[in-house]
Parts: sequence; structure tokens; C-alpha cells
Amino acid sequence: MPSFRSQKTDRSQKPEKKAIEEIVVRVFRCATVVRGGRRFSFGALVVAGDRKGRVGIGYGKSVEVPSAVEKGKKIATKEMVPIKLVRGTLPHRVIGRYGASKVVMLPASAGTGVIAGASVRAVLELAGVHDVLTKSYGSNGAKNLVRATLAGLRQLVSREEVEELRGVRLAGGRG
Repeated sequence: MPSFRSQKTDRSQKPEKKAIEEIVVRVFRCATVVRGGRRFSFGALVVAGDRKGRVGIGYGKSVEVPSAVEKGKKIATKEMVPIKLVRGTLPHRVIGRYGASKVVMLPASAGTGVIAGASVRAVLELAGVHDVLTKSYGSNGAKNLVRATLAGLRQLVSREEVEELRGVRLAGGRG
């Protein structure tokens, strides 16, 4: 009969989950004026991803920064969605829109790197994109840019899906 100790070590030898990384894009401070002065609260915009085609964003709010970041991480991990990539870049040009922000993302050749601002870069890098060109238009707020980038990535379709939808075989191209 196995002892309690051996059962405990068996549990610790379970295969680990995929390594999920998080980046805190921005911490927002909010103040409300009350009779005794100002009361501050914080919001943390967090991006989580496995760098293998899954990414999510979360916005956690709390009275303290560490708990806001922790809430943001939890939400971002729970909200992760799969992204279709082709050899470390995007399968095609895509435009993501959210609110007053617009992000244009173009596939790039190998070795180009991620050419993007800080907010957009966080989403693309944690999604596993290695080579991409981006340009943002409109509002440059971190919340809108991150959501616009994710909206654009969710629009991506693979070559096989396009062929199946159209019922034809696509000729030429990269993919």
C-alpha cells in the first residue's frame, strides 16, 4: 500500500501546463474626490500568451496595484484565444478596429522583427508573431490599441480555410 508521501510526489510529477507569459502594458490611476481628500484606485492592462498562437487581454481593477495586476493576469489567461500564424508571421494583411483606434498589420519577411508600438508589440509578441509591420491610426490609448490588435488577429484565416470556403484551389502565393 503506497504511503501518503509517495502519493504526494506522484502529483508533483504531472506534466506542466503550457508556459503562459504575461506583460503589464499599462497601469492606470483613477482618483475620486471625497470629503477627506482623494481616494485612489488602479487599473492594470495585462496581456497573456504562450508565444505559440494563443493570446488574451485582461483589465483588472483594485485599490492596490499588485492586486489589480493579479486580477488582470487572471482575466487575460482565461480570455486567451487561438491565432492563426504562418511561419512566424501573419497569413495576410489585416486591419483591426476598436473604438476610435485602427491597427493595420502586414506580414513581413523573415528577420524583419516586430515593428510596432509598445501596446501592439505586447500582443503580437505574446501571440508568437516574429515578423510583422504595423501602423496605428486614430486614438493611441493603450486599451483601444490592444483591443484593436486582438480584433485584427481574430480575423486571420488560413489558406486552407479560404480554399474550403470558396470551394476552389488557390494558385501561387506564399502559403
